[in-house]
Amino acid sequence: MSARTRHRIERIGSVSLGRWRSKEPRFQGERLTENAFVNCGWGKLIFAHTFSSNRQLADAICNEESGLRNLALYLRDPHVVLAMAPQELFLDPSHTYRLWMANYRASRIQPAGFKVRRLQRRSDADHVQRLLSSQGMVSADPEFIWEQRASRVIEFFLAEDPASGELIGTVMGIDHREAFDDPENGSSMWCLAVDPQAQQPGVGRSLVANIADHYAARGRAFMDLSVMHDNTAVIRLYEDLGFERVPVFCVKRRNAINASLYTGEQPESDLNPYARIIVDEAVRRGIAVEVLDADHGYFALEFGGRRIVSRESLSELTTAVAMSRCDDKVVTHRVLAGAGVRVPEQRLAADPSANEKFLARAAALVVKPAQGEQGHGVSVNISDPVELEEAIAAARRLCDRVVLEEYVKGEDLRVVVIDNDPVAAAIRKPAQVVGTGRHTISTLIQKQSRRRAAATGGESRIPLDDETRRCLKKAGFGLDEVLAEGEVVRVRETANLHTGGTLHDVTDELSDELRTVSSRIARVLAIPVVGLDFIVDSAASKDYVLIEANERPGLANHEPQPTAERFVDLLFPQTATRSG
Repeated sequence: MSARTRHRIERIGSVSLGRWRSKEPRFQGERLTENAFVNCGWGKLIFAHTFSSNRQLADAICNEESGLRNLALYLRDPHVVLAMAPQELFLDPSHTYRLWMANYRASRIQPAGFKVRRLQRRSDADHVQRLLSSQGMVSADPEFIWEQRASRVIEFFLAEDPASGELIGTVMGIDHREAFDDPENGSSMWCLAVDPQAQQPGVGRSLVANIADHYAARGRAFMDLSVMHDNTAVIRLYEDLGFERVPVFCVKRRNAINASLYTGEQPESDLNPYARIIVDEAVRRGIAVEVLDADHGYFALEFGGRRIVSRESLSELTTAVAMSRCDDKVVTHRVLAGAGVRVPEQRLAADPSANEKFLARAAALVVKPAQGEQGHGVSVNISDPVELEEAIAAARRLCDRVVLEEYVKGEDLRVVVIDNDPVAAAIRKPAQVVGTGRHTISTLIQKQSRRRAAATGGESRIPLDDETRRCLKKAGFGLDEVLAEGEVVRVRETANLHTGGTLHDVTDELSDELRTVSSRIARVLAIPVVGLDFIVDSAASKDYVLIEANERPGLANHEPQPTAERFVDLLFPQTATRSG
């Protein structure tokens, strides 16, 4: 083995490469590093075809650090390797796809509303780590990511929104030639992640095309990737870009990270994301779970002789009185106003003349059913008498009593309070789209809606309904118009997640005043779990207007805040793992 090859095995930049000792080289007459792997930060990518012994390969996969995930690719005899450690290893249910560079032509895909670049700043590494973690991926430490900026083995490509400076996508590539003198001259792509709240279409496609262009320019023969067998939307993207499925298998070690891949379909897998996040935390603690009604999110948790039935975050610990106070927006308003909480002026819809007088006094109104959730039937910023009556009619289809409420400008802040403690805060933003100069607004909405639905288990979509048409008309647009590149248009006024709104964590920015008033409101309502909706200038503001209290707040989508952990702490305090 040459001195150059030995140096590459030990360190390339800060990338850990290595090998398990073998008596003979894998290929006679070729300089192929034996028993090669690359430390990717989230675990080791093990090149199985460089191992001379299946026993050594099995040992390498099992030699896994806590909290990380090893994976072996290019196995010649996966069945034999599995037999070496049947209780520890499993065959990953993923497909391998390959892009042959001989057939590939450099991409002409131009990013619209974003740019693709390499790591440039230390903060980029933090953003990559958060983006991967938010997608449920095992992510490398930011320091490790930052150290790869000069590496030729591991390379990161980032998609950035130039208007906000936020990273909205990332992908990682590995150059096999640089890693272990690969005689097949290959490369591979890993950790493709796109922010589900990104408004620009085509982020994932552009990232894949850029990394393919990069390895094609470097002269690599192919680029491989691994994708879950049932991820049909992503598979369709890869096939559109020219990837072909190849018979390459992947083996992983059984651990908590991979459990869902080898335990088969569980009853809780049918639950929606808001119920499943709680059930997953309960299972992690050894709490017994019984799914009672998956379609409606009902389940029972049992531990130490205590059994509690919940519907998502609404548990038996919430009394009927507390629930009824939050369920009826008129009652919520009356109770909190009586307690000195700042709330907007409100009245029930009456005859058109009385409604118009209230509109004239308030200048703009919010119209919503007195009882309802998830933003259904809600119209915001109504300033025209004709639109007002139309909004009232739409709300009345969901509830006989319709609330007219003073419209207050500002940021929509959701605070989740559990056991009187504000555990998460997020600014909620209404759905909007960014023009490409090529797509109609209708197409942009549908593309973003598909991404939001995929990221939230189908819970978040942008409706193509009368309210969306009203918002677009107010902004001077129609669904069939092509939006200029980079132009941003809000397509909904409400910020509810279920109508395509997005959540942006601001827990660390929440002012002491807002923390205090959130705890006080929960005590006034005597409710153990509640989602409070404020209108504020910012999360750091002292001023607020409370517009709603939700007895069944969604605990998902508040990463990185431990909402599910604190909920299970409330139900079963003896299982709590936090100190203090």
